[in-house]
Amino acid sequence: MTITVQKIQTENKLPNTTSVVIIGGGIVGVSAALTLAERNIPVVLIEKGHIAGEQSSRNLGWIRKTSRHYEDVPLALAADKLWQDMPQRIGHDLGYKRCGIMFLAENAEQMSNHSQWLNSVKSLNLDSRLLTAEEVKDLVPGGQKKWVGGVYTPSDGKAEPAIAATEIAKAAIKKGAIIIQHCAVRKLNLSEGKVTGVITEHGEIKCNKALLTGGAWSRRFLNNHGISLPTLPLVCSVLRTKEMQGPTNISVGGPDFSFRKHQNGGYILTQRGALDAPITLDHLTIGWRYLKQLKTQRGFLRVSVGSDFIKDLKIKRHWKANEISPFEQVRTSNPNSNPALIKEAIDNTRKAWPIFDNAEIDETWAGIIDVTPDSNPVIDHIKKIPGLTIATGFSGHGFGTGPAAGHLAADLVSNHTPIINPSPYKFERW
Repeated sequence: MTITVQKIQTENKLPNTTSVVIIGGGIVGVSAALTLAERNIPVVLIEKGHIAGEQSSRNLGWIRKTSRHYEDVPLALAADKLWQDMPQRIGHDLGYKRCGIMFLAENAEQMSNHSQWLNSVKSLNLDSRLLTAEEVKDLVPGGQKKWVGGVYTPSDGKAEPAIAATEIAKAAIKKGAIIIQHCAVRKLNLSEGKVTGVITEHGEIKCNKALLTGGAWSRRFLNNHGISLPTLPLVCSVLRTKEMQGPTNISVGGPDFSFRKHQNGGYILTQRGALDAPITLDHLTIGWRYLKQLKTQRGFLRVSVGSDFIKDLKIKRHWKANEISPFEQVRTSNPNSNPALIKEAIDNTRKAWPIFDNAEIDETWAGIIDVTPDSNPVIDHIKKIPGLTIATGFSGHGFGTGPAAGHLAADLVSNHTPIINPSPYKFERW
């Protein structure tokens, strides 16, 4: 986990009743809590560990429209506006800046992919544009590799994951939300199939609506209620450098590296061309759903079979309300970063921009990404369980759209007009 993550103190007394219980304290959950509290809807958010303990504080901090699926761009556009207005809304700066994001192409095929994406979103009137090799040099000077060109969106941005969800949670509390940390929700309490409460390790809260924003844990929680959510875990390794001079403030993604400026003056780097895929039982049971992705992204996944398989088998898949749940067995997922991927990240960045030869690693960490078969999340009611809504499966893109995703989830829960058309995120699409 990044050592810079900010933690907060919250209540530890569980109320008897509320209108909405949110399960999971990442950026989507706290954004939903903030939106509901602003509408004076009683809401309690319950987090098994601490706020933003997992992927919400471990991601790269990119806020982008570039290379998103066409149907996912409206959510990203809504998020842009919410990020921009957030300091006034919550009274705290989250490090949000429209720094621009650039994806590079080292051959004609990659350039064609960027061109195809740009054509696919032409009707959305983004400020994205294709770059020539000379324009790449002008915008990011000092490079040594020969790029064919790239795609660039000046209005894309960044924020700081180590503080964002925490500060949004603080604002939600000030506006009336109750947040409980270090408390696991074991199960939903159902009456005639409808949500009437949630049962935690410290007792029950009565409610008529529940919102699940559990990230990589959502599949296991839903499976215990007979709902199959097709998400699989992947692991991203990240490093942060000490303060240094860099080539640009633009966030840059190459085929096998990425970098963006951090608020401390250093850079966040990753091996953009690889994620770890430690095999678990879920990979064996639903991996067939991902065959299309595997065909188009060969070499992207570093598959391994080892201790993670055994660890996963030891975590419960079925449990009763009076039994210890998986969420008490593992309060916070804290995978080790992969030294090989960390080395590749900094080596590949140095080859492209030699100024990173001076980079000193300040820290490394890793986070678990919950990936869906089409790389889009689910933000929808679960028809089989009236009163249950889920917002999960963000496939590594959730931080950037987090405020809008939480807002949309709150809209669905409270029957407000949705901030954007939610149809791309229907659960039934699978």
